[in-house]
Amino acid sequence: MSVKVQVVFYSMYGHVHQMAEAIAAGAREVESAEVQLLQVPELVPAEALEKAGASGAKQSMADVPYATPEGLVEADAIIFGTPTRFGNMASQMRNFLDQTGGVWVKGGLIGKVGSVFASTGTQHGGQETTITSFHTTLLHHGMVIVGVPYSETRLSNMDEITGGTPYGATTLAGADGSRQPSENELEIARFQGRYVARIARRLKKGSID
Repeated sequence: MSVKVQVVFYSMYGHVHQMAEAIAAGAREVESAEVQLLQVPELVPAEALEKAGASGAKQSMADVPYATPEGLVEADAIIFGTPTRFGNMASQMRNFLDQTGGVWVKGGLIGKVGSVFASTGTQHGGQETTITSFHTTLLHHGMVIVGVPYSETRLSNMDEITGGTPYGATTLAGADGSRQPSENELEIARFQGRYVARIARRLKKGSID
């Protein structure tokens, strides 16, 4: 029995994209998992992205297909990724989710697994509030929320500055965006991908009425 996992993300400077790739890689390690990496549409004009120094990162994502609200229904599990904007998800992700009303009316995501990962500029820049506030939307859709349990021992790594929460994988980009995801952060992301795919497979085998 195959399990379909979608990794749906928004990334401006590439940090969340790297985490999304790690999430997807982890999910692909699960037997019979079919994994799609998808991005949500950009709202910022190209000129503004170039001025912000984000053009290069956006070009690296040019081959990643776009998610659609209707396409979410095809998944057994959806792992959402977003950078933080003042303790909340980015407007690009909010805009995408706000278009899922038709899916909600039909109960299209009820019983599916939902999970979230994020990026912030600083250690205390809203990693947990971004993910937990994101959960509210998933709960309205009737999704089964999965985080990262402490069986992933890298969550307890005190030897370095690192992201990673029981709510979902995270990375620290630095206030200027120069810091890239660390190996510890990427491994937590891979764990999340594997864990979500395994939970989704178990739920699909048992089925939820």
